[in-house]
Amino acid sequence: MQKTKIGVIGVGYLGKFHAQKYAAMEDVELVGVADVAGELARQVAQANRTRAFADYRELLRQVDAVSVVVPTPLHHQVASDCFAADVDVMLEKPMTVTLAEADDLINKAEKGGRILQVGHLERFNPAIVAMQNYLTCPVFIESQRVHSFKPRGVEVDVVLDLMIHDIDIILTVVPAPLESISTIGVPVVTKETDVAAAQLIFANGCTANVSVSRVAHDNVRSLRIYQAGSSLTVNYATKEITVIERLPGSTPDGYPNEKTAHFCFTEQDALAAELTDFVSNVRLRQRPKVSGREGRRALEVALQIINQIRDHISRHKDVLCSE
Repeated sequence: MQKTKIGVIGVGYLGKFHAQKYAAMEDVELVGVADVAGELARQVAQANRTRAFADYRELLRQVDAVSVVVPTPLHHQVASDCFAADVDVMLEKPMTVTLAEADDLINKAEKGGRILQVGHLERFNPAIVAMQNYLTCPVFIESQRVHSFKPRGVEVDVVLDLMIHDIDIILTVVPAPLESISTIGVPVVTKETDVAAAQLIFANGCTANVSVSRVAHDNVRSLRIYQAGSSLTVNYATKEITVIERLPGSTPDGYPNEKTAHFCFTEQDALAAELTDFVSNVRLRQRPKVSGREGRRALEVALQIINQIRDHISRHKDVLCSE
């Protein structure tokens, strides 16, 4: 089988892992990595036995597809150059800064017959994949994603940095249109929103409460889904899922009669699964699980949340922005 020729554009914290995963795939030739930080590109290239490129446009002449793992404000330009060169794109989340940029990339990919996959990694978390087997019709969802401060990724606020993962999952599991959004959020360490919460209400009555923070002192990534007769709890970090099913009757002391099942998937690599899926989509010319349109859907909700938060901060800036 002829190997798929892949490149990685941007080899910072996340991009270097993309390079490692591709380099380990038997059906992939990692042609090279590109980064404006030349020494970093050389180090990652050497570690993965490939070439370093200072200009990603030179790399585009030699590949079938690329991962674009540059800062979000650069996504539109870099991905546009990829499509102009007839190269398929795995684009890290959030796909763009604006909906206009997202629409433009979707249009370019569809007109050119190119693959556009968006990197919503949690879709490939094995606990989330397993959870799909137990979903019926969610009526209430709680999602929490908090971690300690890290200086990377602060060019965007916490909604685009973290909450967009949860938005994507919730939009995927709730089979109804989103009806209303209410939010709150504040900057704490950076000039952008660092802590945020949102309530999403869907047309079928399902409510989802989502909270995120990138300035916490612990690390939690959890999802709870309640539905008629059962509840599901997912620990994203440990890749575990707990399913509690209500059974007929009660225990002798009056508690609900329940059956609990627990599954752990610690040996499975979500990033490797995501990139393997991308390579398969490139080879078979098939629609990605997380297409450009699905990436746009999550972005649209995220931007609505951001705009509400900014409006709230603007109206209360004397209190929220005091030093």
